[in-house]
Amino acid sequence: MLFSSMIFLWGFLPITLISYYLIRPEWRNYVLLIASIVFYAWGEPFYILLMLFSVGLNYSMGIVLDKVKRERHRKGVLFLCIVINIGLLWYFKYSTRCFMFLNRVFEKDVIAVRNIVLPIGISFYTFQAMSYVIDLYRREISVQKNPLDLALYISFFPQLIAGPIVKYKDVNDQLRERLVTEEGFAYGIKRFTYGLGKKVIISNTVAEIADSIFAVEMTQLNTGLVWFGIGMYTLQIYFDFSGYSDMAIGLGRMFGFRFLENFDYPYISESIREFWRRWHMSLSGWFRDYVYIPLGGNRKGKIRTYVNLFLVFVLTGIWHGASLNFLAWGLWHGFFSILERLGLGKLLKRNPVKILNHAYMMFVVAVGWGMFRCDSLTEAYSVLRAMFHWKVESAYVLRNFVSNRDWLIIGVALAGCGVVQSLIPRMEGWIKSENSGGMIEFGVLVLILMLSIMYLVSGTYNPFIYFKF
Repeated sequence: MLFSSMIFLWGFLPITLISYYLIRPEWRNYVLLIASIVFYAWGEPFYILLMLFSVGLNYSMGIVLDKVKRERHRKGVLFLCIVINIGLLWYFKYSTRCFMFLNRVFEKDVIAVRNIVLPIGISFYTFQAMSYVIDLYRREISVQKNPLDLALYISFFPQLIAGPIVKYKDVNDQLRERLVTEEGFAYGIKRFTYGLGKKVIISNTVAEIADSIFAVEMTQLNTGLVWFGIGMYTLQIYFDFSGYSDMAIGLGRMFGFRFLENFDYPYISESIREFWRRWHMSLSGWFRDYVYIPLGGNRKGKIRTYVNLFLVFVLTGIWHGASLNFLAWGLWHGFFSILERLGLGKLLKRNPVKILNHAYMMFVVAVGWGMFRCDSLTEAYSVLRAMFHWKVESAYVLRNFVSNRDWLIIGVALAGCGVVQSLIPRMEGWIKSENSGGMIEFGVLVLILMLSIMYLVSGTYNPFIYFKF
């Protein structure tokens, strides 16, 4: 079930909200748990069993960790839990590619390849579950003895299928007790509405343009059209994912939960390191806390720091998918992150012409999105070749792909993804501000909601990029 669907907006969400606020406070977690199970089972009823298995696994391992006292045994329990979690993720997300690779190497069917359907959100809820067990092993949290509360943490529908990745220690207290105020509920509606508009009005529009351009054989497009298509995808993935995160944060606030931010206008960054401090912050924070720092971070010398960074970006690429183009995308970002630590970062800080820093960052990011958008390394190569092989002739022109209405939406997207925020710094916190913007903002929100509903009623094109991760 999509947040940006009529069944969610006019059926699931109102019923859940009414049920939540009519029932006694001590029973509200169970309302949310039932709603979350229904939400997930709506599209994949079979895979609800897999998610419940994940809940049972990590709950039982947590109980064992709490009871075991010897450090060697606790490490063994943690290792076993992580292996099973990663094993499930590997089987459903990577095994098909691995088996196909082995069959090609041996030039025969060594292992029968099955067409395994990827459960929606498995990467997100697996990482959430592991954060609970790891923090419990570190004794940073207390064991959760109520399996239904842990099930709610792992399955809570606002962030279940596309994040943000919520660490247990950030919501532990909220699972037991939380307060919903009129101001907080109003902020939740505001944040959800902005996210809905970002997704339905902006992302869907530029996504159709990008898809129509890349549906054409690369050899029939000139260099300018290829770069324009990459530009549209650059806007699409930001407004798609940040819009979903806004909706998730808004929904959480409607029920009294406070989720950490997942995006902070990454396209106004002036370096790749800054970009990753602003983009998908819950994922980069997860890898920092559970991979980079445990490996030694930057505390064991420069060489070790670079190796640790390299591994983090390898894992970041692999997390997104089994195809080699995702690995290439991760290595691409890792290369520039290490390059900035080697000295490029100091040059960027000293550079008085900051627009050049921004241009460098956007160039690296856009080239990366050229790899990321593809389904294979071969396809990524053809896109990159078209981006850097200068060609003027084309069987198509820009007006074949963009209407006058589209130009208006593109203008809003360019302004809203960081341009206005760069020129007027106080605008950075506008959407995230919990203060009321008065009648002007109320009018803007009503307009966004009306336009979003109109777009949803009149169109059927409504994909979410991160659902496949």
